[in-house]
Amino acid sequence: MKKKLVLSLVIAGMAAVLVCFGNQTFGASEAFKENIFQVGVLKPVDSRLQVKVGDQAPDFTLPAVSGGKISLSQFRGQQNVVLSFVPAAWTPVCSDQWPGYNITKDFFEQHQTMLLGITVDNIPTLYAWTKQMGQLWFPVLSDFWPHGKVAGQLGVLRTDGTSERALFVIDKKGLIRYIDVHDINKRPPLESLIRELEKLEK
Repeated sequence: MKKKLVLSLVIAGMAAVLVCFGNQTFGASEAFKENIFQVGVLKPVDSRLQVKVGDQAPDFTLPAVSGGKISLSQFRGQQNVVLSFVPAAWTPVCSDQWPGYNITKDFFEQHQTMLLGITVDNIPTLYAWTKQMGQLWFPVLSDFWPHGKVAGQLGVLRTDGTSERALFVIDKKGLIRYIDVHDINKRPPLESLIRELEKLEK
């Protein structure tokens, strides 16, 4: 009961923070906001999933903006993983979503979960974008070449070559426990992700 109360308070607090920020990028300068490309309203979902809850997540290795490469399998048996796919750098919702995860860092750590941000942009583009967004606590990976290979394996590569706005929760055994292929025009609610991380302990 106490645990549920604490979770409710955490979710309420995070929701309040998001309401305060609205659609404004967390901590972004006016110069940064001026460089954001306004894509307009897009088809909410434009792909077909290739995996389902309960499947073993396909392994991959991608280059990280911070240097080196990161493989999904390196977390096996040690940490849960959340894959956060966003469509493209320098776009409005994407530039809000990832900085928003900074307020949940402690929650991810508490649940032994690593967050991996993935886009189909190349490393130089991601370097410039993430530097302007401010410090992100999680690795940002490039699925640029072969273009969108990982997004394609999971079934979240759109017909225009970008990825869906999608979340995959993967447990320590490498099993997919939750999938949210979200409306590309909207930011996935943090409270839903938090609830799914709580379920990993059950």
